[in-house]
Amino acid sequence: MDKVNNVTEIIFWGLTQDPVAAEVCLVVFSFFYTIILLGNLLIMLTIYMGNLWKSPMYFFLNCLSFVDICYSSVTAPKLVFDLLAKIKRISYAGCILQLFGVHFFGCTEIFILVVMAYDRYVAICKPLHYMTIMDQERCNKILLGTWVGAFLHAMIPVSLIVQLPFCGPNEINHYFCDIHPVLKLACTDTHIISGVVTANSGTISLGSFVILLISYTVILVSLRKRSAEGRRKALSTCGAHIAVVIIFFVPCTFTYMRPDVTFSDDKMVAVFYTIVTPMLNPMIYTLRNAEVKNAMKKLWCRKLFWDRNKK
Repeated sequence: MDKVNNVTEIIFWGLTQDPVAAEVCLVVFSFFYTIILLGNLLIMLTIYMGNLWKSPMYFFLNCLSFVDICYSSVTAPKLVFDLLAKIKRISYAGCILQLFGVHFFGCTEIFILVVMAYDRYVAICKPLHYMTIMDQERCNKILLGTWVGAFLHAMIPVSLIVQLPFCGPNEINHYFCDIHPVLKLACTDTHIISGVVTANSGTISLGSFVILLISYTVILVSLRKRSAEGRRKALSTCGAHIAVVIIFFVPCTFTYMRPDVTFSDDKMVAVFYTIVTPMLNPMIYTLRNAEVKNAMKKLWCRKLFWDRNKK
């Protein structure tokens, strides 16, 4: 295949062509992105200042908050900026980088959610061996594995797409560069590549979703042997995880399990796993987690007390 690339920039259609709707979206998504930054930074600060990161659960929650910030930052700032622009453009190189970022940080988030489910399984089903199984060294190795695995996953579609010829058109009905919309621009048959990409992304999305469902089913079954108080605490923690999993994986699986098919609603579905989930994570984990809330109260009370003493 001779590679011909006459496309130097990609034009997005964006979320909407309606100027009034664009103004509403500008306010809404600017607010959402602000919440993502402040909420996740607050969780990271609370875990660090409260010395909670030594616990495996909060170690991975801290990583999840960091990934949420990176993941949303790949698409949200560009989306907000484009709502102000008449022509929504991105360079070809920028498009490839955005594609890599979406799949790298998205896959990292998937793996961390799976690891957090495993952490809850060990804590609830094997409490006596919890600190032995989930020691700091093992947590560090698991975290490294999530980053390496996500990098390998993201490199597959990128390495395939950069070899394709692009000779026009250069417009996609989306607000960021994703696999299927970009493949539509290629001047060659992409059915084989689309199948490989679907197998790659779809298997990770659906496979991880099934693993998570099995994990939480095992956890819920094991709770029958616990006291009422023990069940309440475990369900409170797992409930937050399950809520995140459903909000993230259902739209993600819907998007990436389809071979070489795009719908006009795909960009609205993508909003859930690129923006809504990173925004809801801080609220779900803080409002449903007493230990995080107590750590936040101590942190802010300490800060207020320090500020008063300085005066």
